[in-house]
Amino acid sequence: MAIWEPKIKIVVSGAADSSPCVENVHDLAYAVGQEIAKQGCVLIDGATTGVPLWAAKGAFENNGFVVGLSPARTRREHLNVYKLPEDYHHLIIYTGFFYSGRNLLLTRTGDGGIFICGRMGTLNEFTITFEDDKPMGVLAGSGGTESLMDDIVREAHRGPGKIIWEAEPKVLVEKMIELIKKENDGELSH
Repeated sequence: MAIWEPKIKIVVSGAADSSPCVENVHDLAYAVGQEIAKQGCVLIDGATTGVPLWAAKGAFENNGFVVGLSPARTRREHLNVYKLPEDYHHLIIYTGFFYSGRNLLLTRTGDGGIFICGRMGTLNEFTITFEDDKPMGVLAGSGGTESLMDDIVREAHRGPGKIIWEAEPKVLVEKMIELIKKENDGELSH
């Protein structure tokens, strides 16, 4: 009889509109999702477009499990009001908490978060994850608000946090898993 072991859950946060990001950000996001799947972890995102969708695609197409948290109350609202996709997700949870409430639930659902490029929502998720003292990974050089994150941490005078800064997707995911396991004293498997 197989005993269920909890899986590491990694939130991937990033710009839904990837125009402020580096040109190859979709490839980078896909590689992050792919590596999360290869490592046997669950990918959680905001059930949105852009960077998170490409990370979801990378995990989904590589036999990973993908969960999305939508700001909408219902599937109909998710599709017709927010105009968000369902693609590349095994499960979408309709929070009904709009974007700001969804962001809080999203960050609290994972064991840690990876941040790729970003705009205001990504920055919000970054600061919540920091305040919750969770393991964090930043895909360095991905653009958008990612370029501000190091300065924000430094200027906030709250310590360095538990943040990995890494430009290589595979290495970033590997280091995140190590940090999450260390934080959870080996309670979680992947």
